Amino acid sequence: MNYFSLIDRTRQEPPPHERNIMHQLYAIVLAAGNSQRLGQPKAMVPIIMDGQEIPLIKWMVERLEASGITPIVVTNQDLLVPVTFAIPERSVLLNPAPEKGRTGTIQCGLATIISKAKGKRQLNVLIVPVDRPGFSNSTLEVLRHTDSTACPTKDGRGGHPVLITSSDVERIMLAEPETPLRDLISPMRINVADKYLHLNIDTPEDLENLQQIAEELR
Repeated sequence: MNYFSLIDRTRQEPPPHERNIMHQLYAIVLAAGNSQRLGQPKAMVPIIMDGQEIPLIKWMVERLEASGITPIVVTNQDLLVPVTFAIPERSVLLNPAPEKGRTGTIQCGLATIISKAKGKRQLNVLIVPVDRPGFSNSTLEVLRHTDSTACPTKDGRGGHPVLITSSDVERIMLAEPETPLRDLISPMRINVADKYLHLNIDTPEDLENLQQIAEELR
């Protein structure tokens, strides 16, 4: 299948003031990872919000939706059922070969998004690892209105989510799934003030830190 026959690149580029209202923003939520130090899959680690214990994947998906972003979750065979039950009525995809690397997982999500796009000329997609939740809602808003592949940056280090645009979507889809994403894209860096941008949920201490700041990030 030629995925890119679905993207009409022959049409005239819209005026700048129209670009950001002519396309829907999707997010590929990467939720296939396990953590020995956490003792459970990262997507399913619990956090308490409004007095209720919910899985991390549910909290992340609801944050994206609250910002007008459509999440597409990609997970592995072991997590397909629990993730689907955690976020009913959302798109949850199976990556049949997660061992091939993160780019392969991204490709699974992109294939579905390209199909949903139905020929839209501007295709922007966020890449959102479930274990990197420290971005602010204001950073999501900045990325929503960015027309180039980009990532938020704090203290000289790039963070997540990463925004990819149409030309890089094609490059990623044509790559081997083992190819690191950093070898495929060169994102513009956008300085942000997010105090917790580099939070990585990998240990029980990281999870405690997230619990303390979760309300602030909403």
